[in-house]
Amino acid sequence: MDEQTTRMDQSGVRRTPVLAWMRLARVFQKVHHASTEQLSAWNLSLAQFDVLAQVGAAEGSTQQELAERLLVTKGNVSQLLTKMERAGLIIRQREGRVRRIYLTDGGRQLFDTAVPRHEDFIAGKFARLSPEEQSQLLGLLRKLDRALEDQHEPVRRVAKVRPPSDADDDR
Repeated sequence: MDEQTTRMDQSGVRRTPVLAWMRLARVFQKVHHASTEQLSAWNLSLAQFDVLAQVGAAEGSTQQELAERLLVTKGNVSQLLTKMERAGLIIRQREGRVRRIYLTDGGRQLFDTAVPRHEDFIAGKFARLSPEEQSQLLGLLRKLDRALEDQHEPVRRVAKVRPPSDADDDR
């Protein structure tokens, strides 16, 4: 048996898509943990870094536009922005019926420092892959992402099976 077959037998999983999903989740966990640790040097959560990077790249976005690009739920965006506003990193300015988001001077300084360093940090995590492999991985993940958006189906829940209890014997 080759190594992949042995692993499949030991894990109890034999289907390549499930193994790929499990590996993707494992890699995500490792990079997420390392990123969280690294960003703590600037007192940023991953969600706050995402806001900082998105606003820095497209200042003047509305809250709705920002919410569509973030990795957090829309319900968390308002709380996240309020926290970052209190920290002096962003400002929300009303323009007509919308509020536009901008970095403060402190937010711009943090953006100019943290974003390039974090990009270098993440690039280091992918350094074992050649540039060609990194591009291939990105292309495959984009393809999968689009396919999942196209397939968006409601989750079918499986009924929970309750184990028998002593009370069942009395019936």
